[in-house]
Amino acid sequence: MFTGLIQDLGVVERVLPGATTDFWVRTTLGAADFALGESIAIDGACLTVVERNANAFRVQAGPETLRRTTLGALQPGSRVHLERALRLSDRLGGHLVLGHVDGVCTVRRIQKEGGALVLDVSLPAELAPFFIEKGSVAVDGVSLTVNTLGAEHFSVALIPETQARTTLGQKSVGTQANVEADVIGKYVARLHRLGAHGGLTLDVLRAAGFGVE
Repeated sequence: MFTGLIQDLGVVERVLPGATTDFWVRTTLGAADFALGESIAIDGACLTVVERNANAFRVQAGPETLRRTTLGALQPGSRVHLERALRLSDRLGGHLVLGHVDGVCTVRRIQKEGGALVLDVSLPAELAPFFIEKGSVAVDGVSLTVNTLGAEHFSVALIPETQARTTLGQKSVGTQANVEADVIGKYVARLHRLGAHGGLTLDVLRAAGFGVE
């Protein structure tokens, strides 16, 4: 579990193809203290630390991860957003982010509004039910607010602080980003679909112990 608040801009040092694609990433977060097996989000995708040294760590990405994210395009020198897993005692400054990327979306338009950059991003039809205007979304692992929402696109605004601390301000039209919809929206949409098909009824809720009238 993550919050979408980026802790470091890491740099990919090595990409090692194989049965899994392994990435060595340099960081200032103190990689020597990483626990083997701990989770870390790289551009919003939750991966597992399998090796580390004083300044870098190695993670592995399987075929499904490469299909569903932009990680397959990473090369030595690529800068990536890093966030270590949330402690239960931490402040939840962004929103609940699972690190399970729902899809890869494309930047359609960029415009300036005052000191902010507004990114207009494509929205695949299968993800649209999970979005609401002024709701939360993670773009390359960055917790942002859905500024405006259309049938096939949404927009987010990058304040100067976000531009300085992430790579989103360097995006150009046509570039892609990992997108994760708000987990609460996904569960609500799932329950709604079950109800529409007769799978979730008041009788089912009562039988499960919910005190509904």
